[in-house]
Amino acid sequence: MTIAPWDLLTSDIMRYPLIIAVLIGLTAPIVGTYLVQKNLSLLGDGLGHVALTGVAVGWLVGAWISASPQDLLAIPGALVASVIGAVVIEIVREVGHTSRDVALAILFYGGIAGGVVIIQLAGGGSQSLVGYLFGSLATVTATDLVIAVVLAVIVMVIGIGLSRVLYTVTGDEEFARASGLPVRAMNILIAVIAALTVTLAMRIVGALMVSALMVVPVAAAQSVVVGFTRTMRTAMAVAVVCALGGLVLTAYVDLPPGGVIVLLTIACYAVSLILRPIVQRLRARRTEAESRSGVSEPMPADR
Repeated sequence: MTIAPWDLLTSDIMRYPLIIAVLIGLTAPIVGTYLVQKNLSLLGDGLGHVALTGVAVGWLVGAWISASPQDLLAIPGALVASVIGAVVIEIVREVGHTSRDVALAILFYGGIAGGVVIIQLAGGGSQSLVGYLFGSLATVTATDLVIAVVLAVIVMVIGIGLSRVLYTVTGDEEFARASGLPVRAMNILIAVIAALTVTLAMRIVGALMVSALMVVPVAAAQSVVVGFTRTMRTAMAVAVVCALGGLVLTAYVDLPPGGVIVLLTIACYAVSLILRPIVQRLRARRTEAESRSGVSEPMPADR
């Protein structure tokens, strides 16, 4: 039987994931814009690995208290672990003078190792982590939706409400310090909202691929628009379309949702590279026409 697109909204399996997909599409590029600005594109990957340790710890605690289902505390565990990991990486990087690459490598390997070992102690196996690694629509519940809404609101309030301060800090830390801005606190805040986004996206996209949804739409947007705010808005639009499009495709074809969503974002990036010279040519003609007419072009960056 063919499923009509509008019937997906009433489907027990697809209703909650579709709403969460929109929230992921709105929040991931907000965080990703700052991470790309800071040359920390792989932070989401590191936090995704740490979140797996949190999933396993939540699973273990659930086994101890005989929770039903046993993974009831998996997402809260992932949230706590990823936030702690985000704070630790900034402290280690700044106080311990550890490079970003080394700190991220520690997160990658420590997170995976901790998750595999602890999930075994909880009575599960590595297969228990697969749904969290790559996403699983069948496991999304109303509780997951509530958590996703709360996390999305927090990320958007911080990411958009403090955009001027965060933009200054990510663009030039030395200038930000000279201006009296709390650089360390803002760096930690960016890492924390990245952790919240990883937790938000884990059920749909998966911990291993959520970083792509943060970074690739931003890279695609940078190819066709100029300016911090325009880049963020364009990236959000790309991510929402790809997240929804990926889920709709998986309703008709038996494919993993996380992988489809990420491939769609990469396809958008490829299209943006094709369009880039055309956009640059049109922009150059517009600039030339405005200079001839005596009208000055506004500053390229909208910050």
